[in-house]
This record gives sequence, C-alpha cells and structure tokens, in this order.
Amino acid sequence: MLIKTFASAVQGVDAQSIIVEVNAGGPVPENKPWYNVIGLPDNAIREGSYRVETALRNSGYRNLRLRTVINLAPADVRKEGAAYDLPIAVAYLRATSQITTANVTDYLMMGELSLGGQVRPIKGALPIAIKARQLGYKGMLLPQENAREAAIVDGIEVYGVTTLREAAEFISGQQPLEPTQVDTRAEFFRDRMSFDVDFSDVRGQENIKRALTIAAAGGHNVILVGPPGAGKTMLARRLPTILPPISLREALETTKIHSVAGILPKQAALITNRPFRAPHHTISDVALVGGGSFPCPGEISLSHNGVLFLDELPEFKRSALEVMRQPMEERRIVISRARITVEFPSSFMLIASMNPCPCGYFNHPDKECNCGPGVVKRYLNRISGPLLDRIDLHVEVTPVPLKELTSRPTRPTEKSEAIARRVQAARSIQEQRFADHRGVYCNAQMPSRLVREHCRPGTAGGKLLQTAMEKLQLSARAYDRILKVARTVADLEGEADISPAHLAEAINFRSLDRGSWGE
Repeated sequence: MLIKTFASAVQGVDAQSIIVEVNAGGPVPENKPWYNVIGLPDNAIREGSYRVETALRNSGYRNLRLRTVINLAPADVRKEGAAYDLPIAVAYLRATSQITTANVTDYLMMGELSLGGQVRPIKGALPIAIKARQLGYKGMLLPQENAREAAIVDGIEVYGVTTLREAAEFISGQQPLEPTQVDTRAEFFRDRMSFDVDFSDVRGQENIKRALTIAAAGGHNVILVGPPGAGKTMLARRLPTILPPISLREALETTKIHSVAGILPKQAALITNRPFRAPHHTISDVALVGGGSFPCPGEISLSHNGVLFLDELPEFKRSALEVMRQPMEERRIVISRARITVEFPSSFMLIASMNPCPCGYFNHPDKECNCGPGVVKRYLNRISGPLLDRIDLHVEVTPVPLKELTSRPTRPTEKSEAIARRVQAARSIQEQRFADHRGVYCNAQMPSRLVREHCRPGTAGGKLLQTAMEKLQLSARAYDRILKVARTVADLEGEADISPAHLAEAINFRSLDRGSWGE
C-alpha cells in the first residue's frame, strides 16, 4: 500500500515542504534490505531504518518485514537529519494497516525517534510552522520540546507528542490531544529588557560610556583599545542593556535563526532580548560566518539584531576577520555550494576589544611597555585597514585609578535605564527620518545617498572634516562613517543640523587611523 505523509526541510532560515511516500508490500528479496530510502537522504536518514524498526517494536507495533521503499520528494532537494523518523514511521503503520485513518495528510509531522519510541526534539521548528501555515495544513505533530516554539505561529494547531504511540493513536483518532497554546504578546513582554548586569556597576569610564551611548543610539560598530583590567569586557557586556528593546518583528527573525541552529533554550517560545554573542578567538571561519556542506548559520547570523563581541580582536585568525567585511556592509551573508545557495541575515553591531600591544601596557599611565620598536605597529597591523574602516568608533580605554574605585562616589552612577531612554529618544528620531526607506532603521545603516541627504556638515564643518581627512589620510568609507556618527551625536542632543562640535567628537573616535599610533 502507498501512503503519503508530509514533512519539511529547512534551507537557510526558511522551510520547504517535503512529501514522504512510503510503499510497503511484497516479500523482501534474499540478501536485500527491507527498507530503502531515496530522494537525496543523508546518512542520518539512511540509518533511520534501525531507529524506526526498533522504535516500532518497542512501541508495541509489528515490523512485518515487507519490502518498503521510501521516497522523499522533491528528489532534487537535499534532506538531512533524523527528523524524518516520525513521518516515516506513521506512514509505515498506515501502509501496513496497523492504524486506520483518513486524515493522515492533514498534518505535517517531524521528530526523531529513539530506540524506545520516544520523540526527540528537532531543529527549525519555527520556520517549519510558518511554512505549514502558508500551505494550509490543519495542524502539526512535533516533539513536545518544540511545541511552544512552533505555537507562536497563529492560524495552525500544534500538537506536542512524546512517543510514537501517542502520535499514531492521535492520527488514528484513538487518543485526542490538546493543541499547545502560546500567547505570543504575553510571551514577548514577559522577560523583555531583563538583564543581570547594569552600567551602574561600572565605576568611572564616563568617556567610554559616552562612546557606547553613541554606538547604541546609531547602531555603530566600536572597538575598545586598552590595557588588561581596564574594563573593556565589562563595558562591552553591558551594551545590550542600553539598546532599544527588540521589536516583535526582530524577535521573530532572531528566533528563526536560533531555531534553525538548534540553540533555542529549552521550552522557550520566543527570544525577547537582543542576542549577545561572544565567540572565542580560536573560532573557525565557517563557525563565524556560517557554512558547512549543508549550510548552517554562524555567529554573525546568531547575533542578528543584537551584538557580536570579539574579545582580543588581533588574536582572531586573519581569514576569519576578513570574511566578515562584506556581511558588515550588506547585513546578510550568502553561502553558495554546488547544490544549494542560502542566505542568512546578519545585521549586527560589532563591538571588539584589544590590548594596545602584545604586553598590553602601551600608553599605560603607570606601567611601562616592554615591547620593542615597531612591535606595537605590527600588532595593530594584524587587523586589516579595510576592517578598521568599517568600525565607526575607536575608543581608548584607560584604567580607573584605585582612589576612584575605592572611594564613595560623589554622585550616583547612572543606570542603564537612564542611558537607554536617551538612546531610545535618538532612535525615535531616526525611525521618523527613515520611515520611507525600507531596510534602514538607524544611522549606521544609511547608504551613501541618504548620508548626502541627512548628514550635511555645513561650511565650517566641511572645512574641519577636510582638514581631518588630509591629516589622518582617511578613506572615503571613513568619511561617510564620520558623518554618520556626527548625525547620531546630533540626534542624541536633539539637534536638526550637524555642528562642527558634533563632527569634532566623531573625528576624535578615529584614533586608530592616525599615523602616529604606536610610535
């Protein structure tokens, strides 16, 4: 008997419908396997015969050892993973008349089977649920651990199952199940803007807080340069606390990526805070930007709509850093393979930190640098000029004096909540400014034509900028980025025009472009 069930394959951050055709009947030829899978399956699917056979037996069903051919259509789409176990097993039970039902095609099913018949969680439940709603399925059968994740999609019933028998009895009408219900908006607002850290934890460093406020207000990339123990990592980890709250659209985009990567927290339905990713400097090129034989999102996509923190930037492999250059500009990464091309979003804020030299004490107020002549320059040259060009704010971090650390502050340290209000006010101005420009939400995302329209420096400012360009030998990209930062400074102050003071502050944040650095 030929039976069809429906599953789904995830490509990039989107899903595609897969038809699972199971034909069971006739004797198995001698020295031939009873179970054959066709339709570009990977090894995990081919090995599924052992999982499915044992799961059927341990769930109280019979394996009739009939010749069984399973086709995963369309046959030219690569399928991977063990998530096809459940639709194959249900189709086999129906094809061998061990369950009777007329509505097996009403549901999309996905789930990996254990040898005992339990249904294990899968990757990509959210994009699969979105696709199932688009195709008009009545409902979905998913592992219980993925049910809440998929249930945030309105307009489709999601049933969480824990065992193969539970799924088979539901499909055959023997055991009703309650669909999983999730109030998307309540889930979204429940833990929104909830953090364990705060800028009030940081003593001193007011100039660094100012720089990070500008970065958050305009979505600018920033690099912190300072000696060990100056507070670079501490400051960077508090940047998400002053960013604007994530919107529902952004939360759904981010959740899709984390769902595809399989790193969504257990029983989580939605990511409600901007992601903060901090990969170790030993990370490979593929792990950073994404890829693999069957492309998966990398760290730059996992930090979409959030922050990517690269600590000790010069210690990262040069090749890994260079492949970030195009995604930083285009805010997406396209990965091409012989059989497939996928696109992952990668609109992130980059915050990097580094020591000023190998020993860490160049320009230190109290400690002497032990690096020889030219060593500081060579250390900085581990980071290419084109990558530095794409970082808007170069911030020198100096250690906080012991007296300031141990003394009682003369005034309360400003909390993240207060800084975030100023940032949000500046972002509101930018939302109005770019309301008619699709895909542009903050100053850092402005293309050149919008820079010319909204970042006019005026006569005095133009002369100041020209002098800076000549003395610092800045590139055209750096010129645009200075104007964008100046526009953000003006927005923070509620000014419609960019003044020379705004430009001067923006130029001051190009310290690593100075030819005298390291001499």
